[in-house]
Amino acid sequence: MTDQHQEWLDFAKSVALEAGDIMRKYFGKKPDSHFKTNNTIVTVADEEINDLVIKRVTERYPAHDIDGEEASQRRGSKYVWACDPIDGTASFIMGLPVSVFSLALVIDGQPEVGVIYAPFSDHLYWASRGRGAYMNSQPIHVSQHSLDDRVEMNVDWWPSAQWDVMQVVHDIAYEKDVYVTTVSSTTHAAALVARGEFVASVFTGTKGKNVDIAAAKVIVEEAGGKVTDLFGREQRYDQDTCGAVLSNGIVHEEIVKAMRKLIE
Repeated sequence: MTDQHQEWLDFAKSVALEAGDIMRKYFGKKPDSHFKTNNTIVTVADEEINDLVIKRVTERYPAHDIDGEEASQRRGSKYVWACDPIDGTASFIMGLPVSVFSLALVIDGQPEVGVIYAPFSDHLYWASRGRGAYMNSQPIHVSQHSLDDRVEMNVDWWPSAQWDVMQVVHDIAYEKDVYVTTVSSTTHAAALVARGEFVASVFTGTKGKNVDIAAAKVIVEEAGGKVTDLFGREQRYDQDTCGAVLSNGIVHEEIVKAMRKLIE
């Protein structure tokens, strides 16, 4: 690992731990919340963490851009810190300890460094391109199972999503006897793909949802998996996305082949 990559990674880890402290501070206390213009919910905790990220990046890397789910500073740099302050805000408000923080450094559209922090289990996932993936300093790897091995996968969908992936996923589940669940945080589910708990996760997010997947992209792939858009294509992570399939690689083509039926 180059000194520069190590510096970026150490910075991202330190911000993640600070974000975790804020999440724990508000957790279980019904923090003030309101609906955004896109009808998704945001809390004072999301906004405080997003502000923290902007402050820390501006202090350390003033020439870099920040793409946060709640607030951004974009000036056209090829270096973009993509942040989801709390992925799983609805669960966070209900007091369900599944939400995570994520932060990635995206360079020319591709994540080079990524961290995902699950503060309620104190699991810090991290990766730097070409250097493996880790949870709390222990190497992690995707599973080696196929869809025929009675495995588990995650799906995230909501009624206003551009593509109705649920029927496709249900067809896979019935045909392959796959157990499908939703953990209420697509980024947390991605971390579970990276450490071999799920064989795959399907995410339908588009506008502004690059922040959900940017860190996951580098972590899952460094753990030996594969991440593409819903239809198997590579995409940029400093702009809107076309959903995502995050997998162990073994099941990837089978899932995206099924997803392509949505656009044929």
